[in-house]
Amino acid sequence: MGARSKARKRALDVLFEADQRGVPALDVLALRVAAADPPVREHTVALVEGVVAHQDEIDGLIRAHLVGWDVARMPAVDRAVLRLAVFELRHAPDVPPAVAIDEAVELAKQLSTEESPALVNGVLARILDEAAAARDAAQ
Repeated sequence: MGARSKARKRALDVLFEADQRGVPALDVLALRVAAADPPVREHTVALVEGVVAHQDEIDGLIRAHLVGWDVARMPAVDRAVLRLAVFELRHAPDVPPAVAIDEAVELAKQLSTEESPALVNGVLARILDEAAAARDAAQ
């Protein structure tokens, strides 16, 4: 597993824990950074901070592209995976969209339900398609 993949997994762990405990993700992140066991990579910090900074926008996009689901009712790990991937799709220009989606689907395969990879892929593909259509319309 590459360094960025490990950072994504660690960011996912922080986001998931915060969601499950009902505490701010930045508080969980601060605890992990202070404990430094294992050390928290800068990329992990940037991902968690980015998701938190854009969470309203991210959740709105997820909500708008879910079919037959509600953000609050979906498995917490799926919610965290989607938040992380949408942040990368929208706010991390150094991450190719295919990489953000592939990494998210892989995390869903490893950590969630049998149906989760398809759900994650579908939501992210719809968000990506909408962004492409908006770019095309603007040209």
